[in-house]
Amino acid sequence: MEAQAQEEVVARDRRADALGDFNVLPDETVCSILDLLSPRDVARLACVSSVMYILCNEEPLWMNLCLSKENRQFQYKGSWKRTTLHGLEGVRKSDEPSRKPLHFDGFNSMFLYRRLYRCYTRLDGFAFDQGNVERKSDISFEEFFDQYDAQKPVLVSGLADNWLARKTWTPEQLLVKYGDTPFRISQKSANKISMKLEDYVSYIQQQHDEDPLYIFDDKFGEVAPDLLKDYSVPHLFPDDYFDVLDSDQRPPFRWLIIGPERSGASWHVDPALTSAWNTLLCGRKRWALYPPGRVPLGVTVHVNDEDGDVDIETPSSLQWWLDFYPLLADEDKPIECTQLPGETIYVPTGWWHCVLNLETTVAVTQNYVNSKNFEFVCLDMAPGYQHKGVCRAGLLAISEEVFEKNQKLSSSELTRKKKRVKIDELMEESSCEIATNGESDMEFSYDINFLTMFLDKERDHYNALWSTSNCIGQRELRDWLWKLWIGKPGLRDIIWKGACIALNTNKWSTCMEELCAFHNISPPADEEKFPVGTGSNPVYLVGDNVVKIFVEDGLEASLHALGTELEFYSLMQKSDCTLKNHVPNILASGIVLLKDGTYKIMPWDGKGVPDIIAKHRTMVLGTFTDHEYPFGIWSKKQFEYRKAGMSLEELAKAGGHSNIWPYIITKRCKGKIFAELRDALSWEEVTNLASFLGKQLRDLHVLPVTPLNDLSYLHMEKTMEMGHDNGFMENLNEKINLPAASKVFFTILNRKKKDVSSRLMKWGYPIPSALIEKVHEYLPKDFVELHSLFKNEEGLFEVRNCCSWIHTDIMDDNIHLEQWHVDSYDAGIVNSGDMNGSSKGKEISWRPSYIYDFSNMSLGDPILDMIPIHLDIFRGDLQLLKLLLEGYGLPFGRRKSSDDGCKVRQISYLAMCYCIIHEENILGAIFGMWKELRTAKSWEEVEETMWGDLNKYL
Repeated sequence: MEAQAQEEVVARDRRADALGDFNVLPDETVCSILDLLSPRDVARLACVSSVMYILCNEEPLWMNLCLSKENRQFQYKGSWKRTTLHGLEGVRKSDEPSRKPLHFDGFNSMFLYRRLYRCYTRLDGFAFDQGNVERKSDISFEEFFDQYDAQKPVLVSGLADNWLARKTWTPEQLLVKYGDTPFRISQKSANKISMKLEDYVSYIQQQHDEDPLYIFDDKFGEVAPDLLKDYSVPHLFPDDYFDVLDSDQRPPFRWLIIGPERSGASWHVDPALTSAWNTLLCGRKRWALYPPGRVPLGVTVHVNDEDGDVDIETPSSLQWWLDFYPLLADEDKPIECTQLPGETIYVPTGWWHCVLNLETTVAVTQNYVNSKNFEFVCLDMAPGYQHKGVCRAGLLAISEEVFEKNQKLSSSELTRKKKRVKIDELMEESSCEIATNGESDMEFSYDINFLTMFLDKERDHYNALWSTSNCIGQRELRDWLWKLWIGKPGLRDIIWKGACIALNTNKWSTCMEELCAFHNISPPADEEKFPVGTGSNPVYLVGDNVVKIFVEDGLEASLHALGTELEFYSLMQKSDCTLKNHVPNILASGIVLLKDGTYKIMPWDGKGVPDIIAKHRTMVLGTFTDHEYPFGIWSKKQFEYRKAGMSLEELAKAGGHSNIWPYIITKRCKGKIFAELRDALSWEEVTNLASFLGKQLRDLHVLPVTPLNDLSYLHMEKTMEMGHDNGFMENLNEKINLPAASKVFFTILNRKKKDVSSRLMKWGYPIPSALIEKVHEYLPKDFVELHSLFKNEEGLFEVRNCCSWIHTDIMDDNIHLEQWHVDSYDAGIVNSGDMNGSSKGKEISWRPSYIYDFSNMSLGDPILDMIPIHLDIFRGDLQLLKLLLEGYGLPFGRRKSSDDGCKVRQISYLAMCYCIIHEENILGAIFGMWKELRTAKSWEEVEETMWGDLNKYL
């Protein structure tokens, strides 16, 4: 009887009672839910039942909880639960797990068992053959370029024979010299973490993780520069077109890799479709590769149809080899090899690859762009989404509709349509999934001409959402291609092809040439056919002229950009301010229409509504069609209000596709922009620039604003739903008498505030998620409370008029400087020790001459103009900010304490609020440059660091 009772106890399944309603969920789902909880909640939940205790004490769970914390450096404490709880506020030392874990019978989980098995798997017992990747021991550059580059992988020995790293890059030797050096760790969390090398080596000796952490550091050359001297780029890979960019602009391209047994890189295609070489210095690696477009079994590709963002769902490299590889038929297996110390593997553009470390390894790898993959890199950054799916998933990504429309696809390809999953705008989800079966016999041409067939012709670089998966930003892309065009004239044929893919350069260059012919401007030279700089619209320097085509954000935004600029120029020319001496003269302006391959050009001075615009079916004509400048500043403010309520996706869709573009032609100025001269200027020259900007801002901000008449205001009030819902104003006992301009301004600010959380979440890293959660607590209930209130003679509250003309975009590429000469003996004017050079007794210096690009003109708080200047031009230098304020000469605003019940805020708070709700990713720039602020506990901490000094001067 006792034996029978024991059998009954052993056989009892405790899962149903222990999990309650959660019993209907599989263990994998329950574990996924636990991943979403905080460490404290998981610890509490472990006390609920025996099964919850087991699930809540899984090491992979605590590993995820630990790594999900904010960016930081940490030390492994022997287990992930101890590591997570160590240093947690409110956790005493006695609270940390110290006793032996409990054990329960009557519960079995294949999911947990497989995970445990992977944690303790040893790979030294697995037999791997040499593989079938081609091996070369003596290969010339010519042979590599002709037979392998951008075509197929190859494993080359002997390239590292003369490297110092070949002898010294072992964990033991690196530990001696770099033990205290923190290196970046690779793991699936978006948070960036690092470990000192001595802590990491201790971790790999203790850990039993199914997917161990490994060092994958793209900044190792900064924290340990001597490591760069230990190796050199092999002679097979001499070119890297990204090297024309400054180090802080170019995307990550080289990595130090250190990983223990079982670690590795799961299935992926290298960023931007670049090619890569990887040299192993210590240990053994197992590689698996598939050609472009061949999605490995177990892998799912997601391509967002709004911005083209690519996300890969894949098992860990160890899990793939254990669970998926055995399911493959011989003909479906990947190309494989085992890499040994001293060997270099080449991975071509677009190839899928997966790496598993068979033992502790040390390696170095670099990605690069050359003539063979340049067009693919440009394709990867082109707007749209279908071509990105095709690049990674081949014909699986092509929809039935595309097949039906495209007659260039072969009949053999058409027979396999049923195996493909659609990836088009008809998908209900925000992203689309691509099937994962291999289809080894599918014909697929990884040819640039074939791939460009799937570009979205309706989307343009200048008005499409930018994918967060792109390796560089839009400005950086334009800057990169421009620098290549100027710096590598021998490569202009291929650069032009790539730029046509990424920027649609051919269309805009043709448009520019038509404008030049219409206005009798000499045809552009070869170097003038390429758009310049990093601006948001195509801009060309042609002889003594600057031709700008307004494209960004679609037709309506472009019309308001030009209309407001023309209105501002007209007002400025009628005034006596000195700013007009530092603004380039307008030579011509108008609208260009492309129809049936022919350009039609219509001059327009901003007055009246052109017929082509009045008849445009998608054009929304505003309240001000009877004004002198119907697309001037007040119409633009009404347009800004509509934009303020839109998400990033809605803004992109609102831009739409158009074949009508406004344009402006201005006089070209001599000299150079500040962005080109920044590093060459003396301190005195930079301080002169700060004072100059202060004086010009003062003239800009005191320029009379176009009045808003009562009838127009009533129309705007109806359209813009002016009011302050549940805001600060409702708490005042008396009404506030707001000027019309101020009321428009505050209404727009309050509308921007409503969607701020989702916008910041969309931008994501490096903006700390913890601060995003607190953003509405920090922002005011109503933006009117940020401005000085006072009682007028009638006893009514009024707000000081905060609206003036503002530029909003004074950055390093919108400031022009020219050379000037003074006698070297005139010490009262120039200090000869600070000059760039001398000629015949005269000192040469750079002085600011012009401010460009008034298309972003608006009405608003003058403080808004300080944000781009301080962040982009001054790079946060407080001394330069002080000089600007002294040159300005007038206070930006008054912040006096009040006895009227109105909360008075410091001006630093006002500036910080403007940064948060700005339509551009200002916070990304702040947290990108001031990395220490990523660990800030509050917005007040960020405010004090960035803008605290303003309170001393204003």
